[in-house]
Amino acid sequence: MSMSWLFSALGFITALLTVGIVIYLFTSRRYQSSNTVANFYDEWTEDGILEFYWGEHIHLGHYGSPPQQKDFLVAKSDFVHEMVRWGGLDKLPPCTTVLDVGCGIGGSSRILARDYGFAVTGITISAQQVKRAIELTPEGVSAQFQVDDAMALSFPDGSFDVVWSIEAGPHMPDKAVFAKELMRVLKPGGVLVVADWNQRDDREIPLNFWEKPVMRQLLDQWSHPAFASIEGFSELLVGTKLVKGEAITADWTQETLPSWFDSIWQGIIRPSGLVRFGASGFIKSLREVPTLLLMRLAFGTGLCRFGMFRAVRVSSD
Repeated sequence: MSMSWLFSALGFITALLTVGIVIYLFTSRRYQSSNTVANFYDEWTEDGILEFYWGEHIHLGHYGSPPQQKDFLVAKSDFVHEMVRWGGLDKLPPCTTVLDVGCGIGGSSRILARDYGFAVTGITISAQQVKRAIELTPEGVSAQFQVDDAMALSFPDGSFDVVWSIEAGPHMPDKAVFAKELMRVLKPGGVLVVADWNQRDDREIPLNFWEKPVMRQLLDQWSHPAFASIEGFSELLVGTKLVKGEAITADWTQETLPSWFDSIWQGIIRPSGLVRFGASGFIKSLREVPTLLLMRLAFGTGLCRFGMFRAVRVSSD
């Protein structure tokens, strides 16, 4: 009888997992247009689930080199300061103008404004993110937010001293246009600092039999048209003819790698989210776990890399 019960339980679990996988695969959020991305972030911002678990910074954390155990939210804040130092922005004076491209709900923008005295403009394709960013920004913090499309920025040429972007690139359908827009709005001598999810350069090592379907899911599940490689995006920046010399790059994969398991761990150690968001919120959050695990697999095996980019705009076009 006990064996019969065990087989029945295993059968039920197997059936449940099969149904879950089918639902996961057939309810993907493939990129179709900028509206797909806007709707994706509008939804996550309105229900508050992502902010509850990930805080004000909808990006990975920096855990040091070599990585050390660190609070998830502290690691995210530390990432911003590490990126500032890596980009040399800590040497810039107060009132430096900064464009934060893909600002989310403004976490990085507020740090740049509050801790470094920069005058920050954050842009995102999501109207709900802009609304929430404004709500979270105290008076006296020089950070403003607006809806704008990184593929066709509304600002004139040479508008900002610094252009800053974290993990926005995978949502851009044309990486060459994205690179051109980032450099275009920089003032002559201005600095571009970008952090992004990147794919291994498949011109050197093509994707193998298991990497192709994994990469397909990483694109389809979170509305990404494509990942650039570190080498490829660096070439695109230089190809704009607006970069002084070469683009500087770095690989922060190891420094950011703990973020993927930490993001899942938040759902386990913060069960109050079950009360706050109910069964529907739990199911919605649970649905993201396979993608987070696939991200950890991809970044842990070298299929994906976390790229850092720094470029200076030429003094004259």
